[in-house]
Amino acid sequence: MGVPYCIVKSKSRLGAVVHKKTATALAITTVKQADQASFAKLVEAINANFSERTDTIRKTWGGGIMGAKTIHKVKMYELQRARELAARMGQ
Repeated sequence: MGVPYCIVKSKSRLGAVVHKKTATALAITTVKQADQASFAKLVEAINANFSERTDTIRKTWGGGIMGAKTIHKVKMYELQRARELAARMGQ
């Protein structure tokens, strides 16, 4: 929908914007005329660093590497499936 957003490192950084200890989310709805230039720079930076690069910064968890237990379970599952298939073909 074209709404600029960004992920901030900590809740305390968000809280500093609203003069509180912490904040979980911020939605800026109005900006004073005097702050329009700095807000425009902020929006431009957010779009350049987050919105336009979402595909490149998206994480893939795990990387397809399985642990020893999972490898063993998958191997046993495949053996069981092969036995069932062989039993079906034998009948």
